[in-house]
Amino acid sequence: MGEYTDKGGQPGERVVLCGANAYQQKYYFNEQFAGIPESVKEELHVICVLFTEEVGGVFTIVFEEDGSISFETDAEEDDLLYDEVSSGLLVGEIRRNRQEMLESLQLYYRIFILHDQTVLEEVGED
Repeated sequence: MGEYTDKGGQPGERVVLCGANAYQQKYYFNEQFAGIPESVKEELHVICVLFTEEVGGVFTIVFEEDGSISFETDAEEDDLLYDEVSSGLLVGEIRRNRQEMLESLQLYYRIFILHDQTVLEEVGED
């Protein structure tokens, strides 16, 4: 599932925002992002849990070092119920249906975690 960290947020690191695990039936939210509005936190929770209920395995939303968002899915080797095709389709659906929220999260990460001042200049130009 790749290397990432749940703390830091320094350039060159990947940071987990949240994820769900169908095997342990658990949801994780990185408290480093406690400043995100509750409605967005709830939406992330629903996305992660529904993903693992429908597809199985482990689903994680990760900030890349540049502030972009990646979705990662993984399954145990012997998990015959994990649906890789549905996984890809569902990731695409999430990207389409939640595009505005994902863009807002990327801005949040770049401004409040990476302290990227160029974002404020870019937003001011629009």
